[in-house]
Amino acid sequence: MTNVDLVIIGGGPGGYVAAIRAAQLGLNTVCVEMDRTLGGTCVNVGCIPSKALLESSHHFAFLGHDAAAHGISLADLKIDVATMQKRKDEVVGQNTKGIEFLFRKNKITWAKGQGTLKANNVVEVRGAPPDNNITSYQAKNVIIATGSVPIELPFLKFDEQRVLSNVGALTIPKVPQHLIVIGGGVIGLELGSVWRRLGAKVTVIELLPAILPGMDDDVVKEADRVLRKQGLDIRVGTRVVGGGRTDNGVFVEVEKDGAKERLEADHVLVSVGRRPSTTGIDAAALGLTLGRRGEILVDDQMRTNLPNVYAIGDCVPGPMLAHKAEEEGVVAAEVIAGKPVHMHYRNIPGIVYTWPEIAVVGLTERQVKESGREYRVGKFPFSANGRARTAGETQGFVKFVADARTDEILGCHMIGPNVSELVPEVVLAMEYRGSTDDIGVTIHGHPTLSETVKEAALAALGRAIHI
Repeated sequence: MTNVDLVIIGGGPGGYVAAIRAAQLGLNTVCVEMDRTLGGTCVNVGCIPSKALLESSHHFAFLGHDAAAHGISLADLKIDVATMQKRKDEVVGQNTKGIEFLFRKNKITWAKGQGTLKANNVVEVRGAPPDNNITSYQAKNVIIATGSVPIELPFLKFDEQRVLSNVGALTIPKVPQHLIVIGGGVIGLELGSVWRRLGAKVTVIELLPAILPGMDDDVVKEADRVLRKQGLDIRVGTRVVGGGRTDNGVFVEVEKDGAKERLEADHVLVSVGRRPSTTGIDAAALGLTLGRRGEILVDDQMRTNLPNVYAIGDCVPGPMLAHKAEEEGVVAAEVIAGKPVHMHYRNIPGIVYTWPEIAVVGLTERQVKESGREYRVGKFPFSANGRARTAGETQGFVKFVADARTDEILGCHMIGPNVSELVPEVVLAMEYRGSTDDIGVTIHGHPTLSETVKEAALAALGRAIHI
């Protein structure tokens, strides 16, 4: 048995970032990962490959629909899906190899295999078949970073051929005639957008009254309008009551207002959420405290109820976001190293990489209104922004919600071109409990998309210039 300072179970965004930070702090660190590559869901079958496909399909859509306005004409435009998929795989490979390089640079041991947490912080790692060799580590500290898995529907079990999770939706070999997406959240809309841009008919079925549950009402309304205009068939308030395989594809039975309908398609993407995964963690045997969804309960220093055992990422409460997991990993590593840090969740941005993009941080207007707090709203449309006009990308807006008395920014909600790159300014301001006036008096370059943020902040103060 090998004695080490820290064993991390899971090599996803939370796990590998925790490993790097721990190594920087001088801890002898082992990261256990059973997949053949590091990076977890995000790098291998989530954030990175989906953005690669979104980028490729965005170029295709631009050339097919928008290039003519720029004086660019193309004849016989076509998509080579195999080449697009090959590029996606190469992008993923660059990222996974980059993480392996960082492990070598920081002298982190990658224990390849299935990790199991035993009593007294012993971690057993079973290697791959046929050898199945077991290596044991006695850890002073353990970080559980076992992630999450997609939720299945009982009548639509994943086979990744016709009934797809996010994994199968990334590897469809040709553009389907019809793709059904169950779930109008982030994953469903992003992957549905990929295949719609390439020519597929895409039907999105959402049980709730609107897509993008939990987001600001104005953003949801605009996203629904724009995505429908792009050709997505969005059906809200619709329940999926059955489904299965056919000879050549799948069928899905839906019900709305008492009326039932059978839909047939080449594939169905089931994106109704994810649940915490605790593979290799026998919570009952260890006495580890779990929540009602199976998530591992932790405090603001990522400590579980077990001595020197921490947990981070999708397997703990909070939004299932890679950047949230990364920050929790840093916090856990620094706590283990004796630093006085803690995790807070007030200002974690959320991003949807449709086009236009959506980026949000803080409270929605509805949440602030329901709290009884007096507030002001400021909005500024991209249609009034010079840089957006030059790009021909004028859909959407930036919206601030601010405290009416103190002017503190309570929330910011954006839908528009490249807003994923605009929201960090607001996140930073909110970390310092900044006001809309702070952003409004800050000089922004001209002409830039970021001026919409300044103008929306000024609008909250009643003094926007360009509208």
